[in-house]
Amino acid sequence: MRLLSGLVLGCLCQYAIAQNPHLHNVTNRPATLLAGNWHYIVDPYETGFRNHRNWTPYDEKEAATTSSAAPYYTNRKQVNRWDRIEYDFDQSPTLNVPGDWNHQRPELLYYEGSIWYKTDFKYNLPAGRRLLLHFGAANYRADVYLNGKKAGMHEGGYDPFHFDVTKLVQAGDNFLVVRVDNRRERDRVPGMTTDWWNYGGITRDVSLLEVPQTFISNFFLQADKAKRGRATGWVQLDGPQLAQKITVSIPALSVSQTVATDAKGRASLDLDISASKRWYPERPQLYEVVFKAETDQTSDRIGFRTIETKGKDLILNGKPIFLRGICMHEEVPTRMARAFSREDAQLLLGWAKELNCNFVRLAHYPHNEHTVRLADEIGLLVWDEVPVYWGINYENSATYAQAESQIRAMVERDKNRASVIVWSVANETPREDPQRLVFLNNMAAAVRQIDNTRLLSAALDRTEDKATNHIRITDPFAATSDVVSTNEYLGWYGSTPDRCRVVTWNLAEHDKPFLVSEFGADALFNHRGDSLTIWTEDYQEWLYREQIEMLKKIPSWRGVTPWILADFRAPRRNLPGIQDGWNRKGLISNNGYKKRAWYVLKAFYDELEQQWAYEIED
Repeated sequence: MRLLSGLVLGCLCQYAIAQNPHLHNVTNRPATLLAGNWHYIVDPYETGFRNHRNWTPYDEKEAATTSSAAPYYTNRKQVNRWDRIEYDFDQSPTLNVPGDWNHQRPELLYYEGSIWYKTDFKYNLPAGRRLLLHFGAANYRADVYLNGKKAGMHEGGYDPFHFDVTKLVQAGDNFLVVRVDNRRERDRVPGMTTDWWNYGGITRDVSLLEVPQTFISNFFLQADKAKRGRATGWVQLDGPQLAQKITVSIPALSVSQTVATDAKGRASLDLDISASKRWYPERPQLYEVVFKAETDQTSDRIGFRTIETKGKDLILNGKPIFLRGICMHEEVPTRMARAFSREDAQLLLGWAKELNCNFVRLAHYPHNEHTVRLADEIGLLVWDEVPVYWGINYENSATYAQAESQIRAMVERDKNRASVIVWSVANETPREDPQRLVFLNNMAAAVRQIDNTRLLSAALDRTEDKATNHIRITDPFAATSDVVSTNEYLGWYGSTPDRCRVVTWNLAEHDKPFLVSEFGADALFNHRGDSLTIWTEDYQEWLYREQIEMLKKIPSWRGVTPWILADFRAPRRNLPGIQDGWNRKGLISNNGYKKRAWYVLKAFYDELEQQWAYEIED
């Protein structure tokens, strides 16, 4: 099947979003968390999706509605002695939610398939109120049933999603069943091959949010690049009473604006923030912004800053800036598990701050909302990315619909975070497939439709002429990107680090800032030798020194995110005694120890901080 036109694909994605409109600012709403031990059943044969009596396939079209359709694994109990029910959630073992299943049970370490979860909760919903069931993420497909009835289905392993369960919740006792399927499939995003662990399960918070019949579902407020001293955006209502007055205020600035929503529940915003202090990594100033409608009220902490490019410079709040960065996975290496909590984010971002970073690349998928909110608070700029990666099926319309849905969800969730300055639509996608450029350009258009206040990029393909030692960025998507970014592993794949001394980067055709989004080398912690001995800390340290000297010669170089902050689990990496299922390119080992290259990069970042110092404006 050829890739559908951007118009048709846009319609497909809008339909998907219409079934489950974005719910913004969940963090700052009162919620009932459904964390704890959930019972589970491992289901590699999809028994739960079949009619047990006559073994016919489960009707997924019917189950996609909120009808009474239910799978076999609901919550049946034996009533008569002769009743044959071949499962019992309440007698089954438990998994902690939120959390991946891989690290919790040894037998599930490599498991890819379906697991059915079940938990119980009590709730009494007052009359006139609505109840929303929200998931931070579940990898990859989640089918959700409340009290035996289908609440909905979601695909995308790193997206937040929710369902309105007002009509499904019961006064008193309730039970929730969730089937999670993490299989890799060619039509999914990512596809069949990645270079990180395919953690399965309900990996982020699950919560119940009680809201009025008409509530503030979404809003956007950012500093306007074209109108200095102004913050512009919009606010959106959801519910039957869409025509309302909404007052938006920033108490610390004594600023407010009252607007009337239109027939669709939307109103534009334009506030005077001339008295505000700009958000900088060195001073991450946040302001409480209060949104008060006639039927609802919520608030968020928002920082005001601008990010743009001017020729080869990155401009933050009108000042040229150099991005001292690091890549990171959403994994806590010391417990070999998916990171899911604010404490996990504090550990990982704390390491980045200790390295003297002002920038992190969240690879290769949207990380937990705790991470971007904490970055707002502690002053770290962020590259946000979706898993359009190796082996993507660019000609498949369903694959594109997934990719666009995922990037829309990421942008919608993080669009008010001052820390986020780059939306990335892809990583290491070879330029040879002609449909790939159509695919990525359609994604870029979808992003800019939601938010044009930030920069857009991807880890681009490059061309290296080994005869002349010239490197160029020949990826056609560079024309769409606001910054030219590439992953390069000179000194690791195909050469030793001294090759960095002879290459020349020819980037004059791109009048844009140049970022190196990855470089690195594997090193087993405390494995020592001379600098030519591969897998040693000495080799990794040598590579970092050579890379730094090479990159310093590139006139348009404005940032770097070496690969990677910490060692992480990767099934592709199986060299015994060295890798053992780990990618060892981390500057920190899986035991939490710093390698020698850490100190090389830290010293360089200290120099760059002084070289690129700027005056912070009030």
